[in-house]
Amino acid sequence: MLKLTFLGTSSGVPTIRRNVTALAVHTSLNRDWWLVDCGEATQHQLQRIALTVHDLVGICITHIHGDHCYGLPGLLASASMTGRKQPLILVAPAAVKAWLDATLLHTELFLTFDIIHVDVAAGSQVHRQDGLLIERFPLSHRVPSYAFRFTFEQTRWKVDHDALRARGVPPGPAWGRLQHGQDVQLDDGSVLAAADFRTLHRERAVAVIGGDNDAPQLLAAACQGADVLVHEATYTEATLQKVGPGPQHSSAQRVAQFAAAAGVPTLVLTHFSPRYDNREGMAELEAEARRHFSGKLLLAKDLETYDI
Repeated sequence: MLKLTFLGTSSGVPTIRRNVTALAVHTSLNRDWWLVDCGEATQHQLQRIALTVHDLVGICITHIHGDHCYGLPGLLASASMTGRKQPLILVAPAAVKAWLDATLLHTELFLTFDIIHVDVAAGSQVHRQDGLLIERFPLSHRVPSYAFRFTFEQTRWKVDHDALRARGVPPGPAWGRLQHGQDVQLDDGSVLAAADFRTLHRERAVAVIGGDNDAPQLLAAACQGADVLVHEATYTEATLQKVGPGPQHSSAQRVAQFAAAAGVPTLVLTHFSPRYDNREGMAELEAEARRHFSGKLLLAKDLETYDI
């Protein structure tokens, strides 16, 4: 039901194999999708996958640092030049909106669609629509930074295939009518009541996607009932100790320890320092995380989609 497609997984600067931060959040329900962060060249990455800017519902920016938002004006410009008309939701710090407005003004960029800005600092619930709730949670970084919790829900009727076969009703139009709540009369004159052969099923998927953050424990409430946590692991713990507290990033160890304590079933690490962008470096990060987390562990790669 829930799909995560990474458009950038490097921190700070891009590498040959990794662009800077951007993540597409989408489902199998429809073509709508959301973007979390929009690092430089995100629009180039979109050329290599099936998602399009015309189906993009909204963009959530975790914080003002450039590797998380410098791709925003270019992506919006391209959307406009290719004929987008529908409004776009932008959940972002006020400073990002002010910078975007200045960029539009001073580069004479006139968009063909409206931007609906939601100040990420204004409240915990930033968006709600049928089947989707997006909430934000404050993190700890050099500037105000946030995580976003996406809760997708779908309710649908399912027919009891085994019961219908046992009743002698093969797959066909009758199944479809029962699925839609219509009673069905069989050739022998008997009637199958839809209420006897269908049940209501609720499907729910929750993803927590963090911005830059040196205190994973701040996500304890956000991760309750979550299916997946996506969190930066910029360094190994040893490197983090050498770098010191200034950058305010997390290590693979600290994130893994938190995910284990929070009972999150799936952990996806991303936002890796370029120093690890080789086989040995990624193996080091993975080994450190696996020492502390026994659930499903993924180290994100650019342009890969993960089904949750």
